[in-house]
Amino acid sequence: MKNIFKALKFPFVSFLILSSFIACDKDFNVIESEVLGEDNTNFSTGIDTINAVAYNKRVDAVQINNLPSYLLGVFNDPEFGKTTASIVTQLTPSAASLNEDFGINPTIDSVVIHVPYFSSIESIDADGNNEYQLDSLYGDRSAKYKLTIHKNNYFLRDFNPFGEVNSSQNYFSKAEDNPELLNNHALNGSQNINFDEYAGEVIIDTVFAPSAKATILKTGEGTDEIITRSVPAFRYTINSDTEKGVEQLNFWQQTIVARSGSDDLSSANNFRNYFRGFYLKSEPIEDKGNMILMNLGSSEANVTIYYTKGDSSLRTSDEYILNFSGNILNTFNNEFIRPIENGDNINGDETLYLKGMEGSMAVVNLFGTEDSNNNMIPDELDNILMGFRKTDDNGKFIKDNSGNYVLKRLLNEAHLIIYEDENEIVNTVDDNGDSYHNYDRIYAYDIKNNTPTFDYLIDPTENNEPFFSKAFSLGQRVSASSSDPGKYKIRLTEHLNNIIQSDSTNYQIGLVLSNNVNFTNSSEILNSDDITGIPAATILSPRGTILKGSHEANEEERLLLKVFFTELKDN
Repeated sequence: MKNIFKALKFPFVSFLILSSFIACDKDFNVIESEVLGEDNTNFSTGIDTINAVAYNKRVDAVQINNLPSYLLGVFNDPEFGKTTASIVTQLTPSAASLNEDFGINPTIDSVVIHVPYFSSIESIDADGNNEYQLDSLYGDRSAKYKLTIHKNNYFLRDFNPFGEVNSSQNYFSKAEDNPELLNNHALNGSQNINFDEYAGEVIIDTVFAPSAKATILKTGEGTDEIITRSVPAFRYTINSDTEKGVEQLNFWQQTIVARSGSDDLSSANNFRNYFRGFYLKSEPIEDKGNMILMNLGSSEANVTIYYTKGDSSLRTSDEYILNFSGNILNTFNNEFIRPIENGDNINGDETLYLKGMEGSMAVVNLFGTEDSNNNMIPDELDNILMGFRKTDDNGKFIKDNSGNYVLKRLLNEAHLIIYEDENEIVNTVDDNGDSYHNYDRIYAYDIKNNTPTFDYLIDPTENNEPFFSKAFSLGQRVSASSSDPGKYKIRLTEHLNNIIQSDSTNYQIGLVLSNNVNFTNSSEILNSDDITGIPAATILSPRGTILKGSHEANEEERLLLKVFFTELKDN
């Protein structure tokens, strides 16, 4: 049934849109004959091509807290270079664990750190067990990297003491120009934080590679053995089997159990001030690794302390649970092989670079940019307004009773066509042998308001699988062939309609790479005057792509805004 529904979904949507076009044409046009054709109607169609100006914008100091999920690991982008992502997170006792009574002679048996990945069922084996694939794993799946989890000694505060009353504290990336390349930094608006300076005891130290295998747990023995399977996850168990394990258990014994009855464990705020969380630090091994989204928001993401208590004659088992909640943030370290600089915001750039995390975006000025003499380069706005709006005998635009401009043309569609730069994209196959750019999606947003475009908002093709979602407003990538580069189509019909009919001044469109076009929340950019926000989804998109800009030598492959319209013929 699910497959049938998907098959029917797009034709039905197409019917709705076609119906809307027919309804518009019915109001606008007068048909002179029952036989349609150019000579039998009093309307004609046309195309305007607008020379938009597109330029690169380097994205520095992006907000790295309050994200929907968090990246961990090492990613070697074949076009841009290496980025390492680490995580700093607070921990909070579960409601049942607050003011825990650890009882008589409590002794920790084991500590388990468990964080699920984002995964989906790929198949079912012969025994009826689910087999999974990882949905957000980037880079060489077989590569390993070093993962060290430290006790974090830096307090992540909730409120900004330098902001307005009760304003939340945001944290921002500092991915480059760090004197200690392997250290992880963040900005809070008033200081640079080097988390390695606040790294405390080592909780675990391991070599790590995410696995798509199900998590298998066994309890009991013999005929009482119970086997449970759950989704793939990072799962690390600390027990007394090794000398190192004994030391780690002693850390938890002294840090948590020995504090029984103290105010430190009595409330979430007290606990987070006492135990300030984890610092999960990633480091490449032989310059290699991979990167994955960690599902810290899952109800299964936690640290569980298993312990026994009671006198020697009656020992009982219990557990103390810490959830990954409170303040959580990502840190990034960039080692780019390609410099990313701010582009020419007056004349536009020949090549556009889209790179996620702390990387780069493109800004599209739909009607050119004012130069120092306040001249539009090119002056496209007046041309399109004069082409679409009716004027009176004095040359002034006419408005209707609703305050909208009266039009002499009907806007059928407007879209940006954007081509990949096949001369710059050298590496098209990733470490796994997959076509690197197959699943790239470009997300376009309204820069003035840091919101999705209106075309996105009315796009009915939303799908739970982000690659297939919003296919009308944010067209899927058309794969490159031997004769044509890959390309993208971004619809801006309603966005342009608002400009023509209602004097909207939203002339700038931002273009970023996204791994989830369904997620539209915006993240702040620190100390930026022109671009104040960026879609949070691109911060969690480690990949990048290279596009042809508004000064591409081949005019047929330049970034252009195409406008399709219908108008009455002259009498």
